Amino acid sequence: MKTLISKCRAGLLLAFCTQAVGLFAAEEKPVDAIQVDKDKKTVTIACKIAPRKLPNLTEVYPIEVIASLPSPKGQKAHETIVTFDAKPSDIHQALESLGLKPGKPAKGEGAEATGPEVKIFLDLPGAGGLSKRLPIEKALVDRKTAKTMPPLKWIFTGSITKQPDPNKAETVYGADTTGTLIAIFPVTDETVFQTNLTMKEEPLIKLETNTKVLPDIGTDVQLVIQVP
Repeated sequence: MKTLISKCRAGLLLAFCTQAVGLFAAEEKPVDAIQVDKDKKTVTIACKIAPRKLPNLTEVYPIEVIASLPSPKGQKAHETIVTFDAKPSDIHQALESLGLKPGKPAKGEGAEATGPEVKIFLDLPGAGGLSKRLPIEKALVDRKTAKTMPPLKWIFTGSITKQPDPNKAETVYGADTTGTLIAIFPVTDETVFQTNLTMKEEPLIKLETNTKVLPDIGTDVQLVIQVP
């Protein structure tokens, strides 16, 4: 009888431990860095609200990009709304899997980005576990007037490729080296998305994050690229 009771207790303990491990694993399972929904024609990227002041810098710079790799990998991590950990080239491939073909990025005076237009949103945590979708322009305000950024065209340009070593034929996806995913002005062609703005507007438009609608720094959010 004692042997039978011991076996039962051992069986119950094993079942409990297995269930507990399963629950723990489910809770600890990381969110996919990139999610593609072919029915909704969206690419969703796991992000965090970025800090506006980096420890190695003495000032807060105006926003010039929407999404960047975190510092120090992201060259523009000091002027972004969100940071992410995926490779920009993988996000590029995700867009192509939805049938989108990149255009050409712009850089410098007189250059204009070309390519298919997309829509960009932020999914923010809301009440009851439900997310709240925000057009990306609503996350930006003018530094002087505090007015919300008007609607822009967001263009899938794709990044240029680079040859890091002139003595080797190997090339790399430029945005993977800069960490820039979405640029507002054509200050770089090593990015995956740009707007219809040119360098003529850059001196006139100084942007800041809209703290009235964005959650705290470090909050998990999702960046959603919607293909028409």
